[in-house]
Amino acid sequence: MKSVASIMQQLPNVPSAEVVPLKLDSGTVQVINSLFRELMAIFPAWKQAWPDDAAIGAAKATWIKAFMAENINRIDQIRFGIEQCRKLGSDFAPSVGKFIKLCQPTPEMLGIPSLEKAFREACRNAHPSMAGQGRWSHQAVWHTAKECGFEPLNRLETSLGLKLFERNYVITVRRMIEGLPLQAMPLALPARAEARRTPDIGNKALAELRARRAAHFSADLTAEAR
Repeated sequence: MKSVASIMQQLPNVPSAEVVPLKLDSGTVQVINSLFRELMAIFPAWKQAWPDDAAIGAAKATWIKAFMAENINRIDQIRFGIEQCRKLGSDFAPSVGKFIKLCQPTPEMLGIPSLEKAFREACRNAHPSMAGQGRWSHQAVWHTAKECGFEPLNRLETSLGLKLFERNYVITVRRMIEGLPLQAMPLALPARAEARRTPDIGNKALAELRARRAAHFSADLTAEAR
C-alpha cells in the first residue's frame, strides 16, 4: 500500500507520538502516524482531545479500529477527509466518527440528489399508481429503491422507510466511490403492474380449457357417427 507519508509532509516541531498499541504492519502504522501529524497541524487546539502521548496512542488505536469497521482503507479516502478538515475552520480536532464522515463525499458532491430528495423521489415512483410513469433523476436513486424494495417503501411508515433507504443509499454512494456497478434503470417500465395470479383465476382458466377440449371431443364424435 502506498504510504500516506509520501502524500503528507512531515511537519517540524509537532509531537509524533509514534506508538500505536496494536499489532499492525509498518505501512498502517506509518499512515496513522502521518495522519495524526497532519491533524495536529490543522487543529492548533488538538491537545484538548489528546493531552499527552498516552492519549494520542490510545486515540490512534481507536481510530484504526473505527477505520476498519467503516471500510476506510484507501489513501484517497484519508486524503479527502484531511481536505475537508482544512475547510472546517475549527481549532479543535474532530472525533473519529466525524472524521470518517468527512472521508466520505456527500451525495451532492457526486452529482446525485441529497438523501431527503432521493427518498421522496423513490417513495413517489415506487407507488403502484406510478407504474410506468416514474421519472428517476439518477441511476443511484433507482438502484437504492430496488435494494430497499418497492413494497417496503410503500408499506413502512415514513421514519422507518427513511432509515431503510438511508442505509441502502449510503451503500450506493460507497459503490459509486469504489467504481462498482449499479443496477441499470429500465429503458421502459410496463404501463401497469402484471395482474396478480390467484387460485380462482387459475381454476377459471383450467375450466375454460377443459370446456373447449370437451366441445372439440363432442364434435369429433358427431363427425365419426356420420
